Amino acid sequence: MTENLFEAKYDVTKKSKLKIIYDKYKILIFSVTFVVLITFGAFSLYIENKEKKRILMSEDYLMAKIYLEKNKKIEATNILKKIVLKNDSTYSPLSFFLLMNQDLITDNKEIIKLFDHLIENNKHPKEIRDLLIYKKMLFQSNFAEELEMLEYLKPILNEGNLWKPHGLMLLGDYFYSKGESIKAIEYYKELLNIKNLHKNIYTHANSQLAIISNE
Repeated sequence: MTENLFEAKYDVTKKSKLKIIYDKYKILIFSVTFVVLITFGAFSLYIENKEKKRILMSEDYLMAKIYLEKNKKIEATNILKKIVLKNDSTYSPLSFFLLMNQDLITDNKEIIKLFDHLIENNKHPKEIRDLLIYKKMLFQSNFAEELEMLEYLKPILNEGNLWKPHGLMLLGDYFYSKGESIKAIEYYKELLNIKNLHKNIYTHANSQLAIISNE
């Protein structure tokens, strides 16, 4: 009997303390709960809205390809340019490469501007960013200055970079086209020192070195 009475008093005391704490901090509790609910709701809407935009972009991208199949190049070009400028990590590069592959843009300045936009305004994985840098300098190699080529390709010439062999090959070809055989040989030889080099790249570098040695 005494034990039951003690337990009852303990429960009452415990509930009283909880009520005191609740009364003291109820405004803070309500505020935090409200903020959490609002934040969660806003985040959910953001995710939903972002997903809707990606769905619309995918539909636009497919529509552009349909226009190309129907030879409606102007309509396709307009759609693809808009997607490029929407800064989507997937569809923006895909749209740009489609524009390039189909020769839908002929103005070199506009092409370089779109390259720069993609590189500077998108949070691409490193491999995609490096690919864009390589593609840009490949495009510019016919008219870019030496310092510009070296500066832009610097990020992809580091050890272990997936695009390093392509960057070295591009520089070798660039200097060979400029008649600077010594510099070209330097990059071709560095290229051949890379382990597990792709057969086509290895063959190209060896062929170029053979041509230079016979000149």
